[in-house]
Amino acid sequence: MSLSDPDHELVVAELGREPTPAEAALFENLWSEHCAYRSSRPLLSAFDSEGDQVVVGPGDDAAVLALPDPDAADAPAAERDPDDYGDTYVTFGVESHNHPSFVDPFDGAATGVGGIVRDTMSMGAYPIGLLDSLYFGGFDRERSRYLFEGVVEGISHYGNCIGVPTVGGSVAFHGGYEGNPLVNVACVGVTDADRLVTATAKEPGNKLVLVGNGTGRDGLGGASFASEDLAEDAETEDRPAVQVGDPYAEKRLIECNEALVDEDLVLSARDLGAAGLGGASSELVAKGGLGARIDLDSVHQREPEMNPTEILLGESQERMCYEVAPENVDRVAALAERFDLGCSVIGEVTDGNYVCEFAGGDDESEETDGDAEREVVVDAPAEFLADGAPMNDLASEAPTPPDRDLPTDEPPLDEAVAAVLSAPSTASKRWVYRQYDHEVGTRTAVKPGDDAALLAMRETEPDEDPAVDLSDDDAADGVGLALASGANPKWTTVAPYEGARAVALENATNLAATGAVPLAAVDCLNGGNPENPNVYGAFEGIVDGLADTCSALDAPVVGGNVSLYNDSVEGPIPPTPTLAVLGTTRGYSVPPAAFDADRAADSELLLVGAGGDALGGSEYLAHAGGSDRFPTLPDESGAADDLGGLVASLSASARHESTLAAHDVSEGGLAVALAELVTDEAGVDATLPDRVAAFDETPGRLLIQTTDPEAVAAVTGDLPVFRIGDVTTDGTLSLAVDDESVALSADAIREHRAVIERELA
Repeated sequence: MSLSDPDHELVVAELGREPTPAEAALFENLWSEHCAYRSSRPLLSAFDSEGDQVVVGPGDDAAVLALPDPDAADAPAAERDPDDYGDTYVTFGVESHNHPSFVDPFDGAATGVGGIVRDTMSMGAYPIGLLDSLYFGGFDRERSRYLFEGVVEGISHYGNCIGVPTVGGSVAFHGGYEGNPLVNVACVGVTDADRLVTATAKEPGNKLVLVGNGTGRDGLGGASFASEDLAEDAETEDRPAVQVGDPYAEKRLIECNEALVDEDLVLSARDLGAAGLGGASSELVAKGGLGARIDLDSVHQREPEMNPTEILLGESQERMCYEVAPENVDRVAALAERFDLGCSVIGEVTDGNYVCEFAGGDDESEETDGDAEREVVVDAPAEFLADGAPMNDLASEAPTPPDRDLPTDEPPLDEAVAAVLSAPSTASKRWVYRQYDHEVGTRTAVKPGDDAALLAMRETEPDEDPAVDLSDDDAADGVGLALASGANPKWTTVAPYEGARAVALENATNLAATGAVPLAAVDCLNGGNPENPNVYGAFEGIVDGLADTCSALDAPVVGGNVSLYNDSVEGPIPPTPTLAVLGTTRGYSVPPAAFDADRAADSELLLVGAGGDALGGSEYLAHAGGSDRFPTLPDESGAADDLGGLVASLSASARHESTLAAHDVSEGGLAVALAELVTDEAGVDATLPDRVAAFDETPGRLLIQTTDPEAVAAVTGDLPVFRIGDVTTDGTLSLAVDDESVALSADAIREHRAVIERELA
């Protein structure tokens, strides 16, 4: 990829001359789709990003949110006052590392984790949790399994080594990802008002200091590589564009960053990711309306004879760029040395252009009189570099919704239930999350495998007691931070707009199952080549669907990432709107997603919320064949006045003192949700009217085991509540649908759901 002719003309017009080779490469990367969002930025204004809880919104390395006080943690955002938010902040961000993870699944996924963690650090925060949403081709394909295993190994290796728990996420398999998997990773960190740092340079005269690993040639052109379709030979030809991670250096960098922030030595910061040093330093000063003078020879390097383009654009990992007051430079260097990290004073902030000088002597600078003469290799306005890329005006075509054409020869009920239970996207992901250290840091109150993760934010406790026992039911003084992320490509393939709305509602319902209400969201919008009108039309649909629903949920979208050109010889990927949602509840004790056998006799099983009476995008139709429209979502059917109120009602039902178990209904429908609640000691005897009721995947519904059904119904407001069966003590799923029935023991359910673990053993 090189600078296009129209872009070249704009650069020449701005500079009044031909760009140097280093400038051309810098513009190529900073003006790429990956960095400049040229095709997506015109659409992103649809998102509502404001709220009393939003301290720093989109545009920085990560968003910053104020946590509510414990007494207000369960209240919907719309019902809180500004005074309800305390002094504890969390950061929230998400990134993609899709193309690198196809070329090198281990290093591609590992460095994706490293990058989003450094985004967290650059805000003055300490990383406390990771979420990974992963998408691969058909699980029956050898290539897909190779990529799947490599990506999971890369995430687990890096996350485990740096001591940041991977607490949740999602995994989906779909034929559309065969030639282009997706790796989307979100990170949460903790900070406060006194420690907050942004990526906006403050004033001329301050020094720019590079701390971390030496700069090498790995990852060269990574931003432009991420902005083009994957070719058939990408695994070999594009290997140099993939970074190589060093998690042990990242761990030292995390602790060094913490020390620098503790001593108030950092005025602004940016991690070195896409476009390397050139991207980080130019964007840092551009946000402050300033410039910089960079001495490229001062950059500590790990490879000999690097030229200025390589120094500027190498995406070597584990590096941070800090703005530091001149009098504090020596202290920064001393702390870097303490943590065995490299440190270079590479230049200073100015009120002029972004200027880079080099005296190394190569084809871009000449030597005279036997000595290397310093030469200006970049001299351009920082704002023009960072924000000057023109936006694309692309044609789009809206997709046609499918007709209802249900299979006339339906599979037997027992076969259908077994098929949806054992479908890799629906089956247990235990093989994945058991490789992650999800308890390091001692905050994890709800581990992976339930609907949402829950982290204990002890900073919000009145006594700030670090020794609170998470198993103590009385430990309800602090804020629990609930986290969920993912998307469903079957939904968005059938109906991009409605499917994206369902993705947002599904993630919010996952939080509701823990008793939490949404606080904010970040998105990772993945699509194919936007120059294809069908692809761009579907992309518009997922953007609008997320935007409309997050607004209705009172969950501002405070940041995100866009990854386009996810095409390969296999074709474009499905439109994939990964959403990571963060919510709050009071305390760290939540109902499990498993039946309580001890209270089976005096409890009832309720379904809170209405189905959408359709099977479009369902796992059932993927097995049985046929097509259908996408299910009608709750606010379309009149089942709830607003989605924010719906989720608040679901949360209240999960939190009710009589609730023994709570679980959301999503992939696989009620048949799968009921099976997932079954344990060796507790089962269910349920009756449903037809296949649509059994396998409809409409989100916004919870299964609630309760000892007081009237009280639960009272807190759900206008939501419909159905009694669908009895909790038993035989450890069996007994399900009657129309005139058929099926019975599966807990062992049989586990066997069906263990397909990933069994096949990869």
